[in-house]
Amino acid sequence: MAGSEILRLEGVHAGYKQLPILHDVNLTVSEGEAVAVIGANGAGKTTLLRVIMGQMEPTQGRIFFDGRPLAGLSTYRRARLGIGYAPERRELFPEMRVDENLEMGAFNVSAAERAERISHMFEIFPKLARLRATQCRLLSGGEQQMVAIARALMGKPRLLVLDEPSTGLAPKVVGEMYAALEKFHATGLAVLVVEQNARAALRFAQRACVVEDGRLTASGPASDLLSDQRLVDAYVGVTTSVDGAQATQFGGTRPGR
Repeated sequence: MAGSEILRLEGVHAGYKQLPILHDVNLTVSEGEAVAVIGANGAGKTTLLRVIMGQMEPTQGRIFFDGRPLAGLSTYRRARLGIGYAPERRELFPEMRVDENLEMGAFNVSAAERAERISHMFEIFPKLARLRATQCRLLSGGEQQMVAIARALMGKPRLLVLDEPSTGLAPKVVGEMYAALEKFHATGLAVLVVEQNARAALRFAQRACVVEDGRLTASGPASDLLSDQRLVDAYVGVTTSVDGAQATQFGGTRPGR
């Protein structure tokens, strides 16, 4: 059950030089809540997360985490406050082993504590336990995504932020990934996920928002959005067979990300 508010965006505008991307975005995430932000490629979803993580500053508006304004804080300091981040391109250390990448997510704790946290990650992501000594460059896309998420969780965040975690993954792997996230979410972890794979995100989240051309145009319980035929037609799209399973396809692109 969601608790008190942990993340708040108030009237946020952002863009790149003379190209505005986000327009008057108002968004909240509560303690223990899972929120999905869905939209077509280029709608502004990644820009939204970059602003939250301090990789770019909003041109207008304010962002608060646990009531504290985040203006001027680096990505590193936001992580230390309790925001875990798994970026779209994973950004792993390719020549380092799986366990070494995980260690980087909790470098500021004792060796014993790091080892305990890594063991917990291997319980949740058992595939990674068998690959712990493997260089990340040799992993499949799904395995790399699991490492990226596990590394973000190594810092024991209060809010986990995920950017397009299912991109390029087979439907079976997507299901395994969201099943693992369910286990962490069940412990009270708040999750904010942006996805083109709307069906997977809406099945996972309690609440969802739709972003179009940098504006949040709809929000509500995820189950309501999933049953809204207009939104299904626009954002969930048609399903096609991939390795005998069902995969969700998105249509269309828009300028900006």
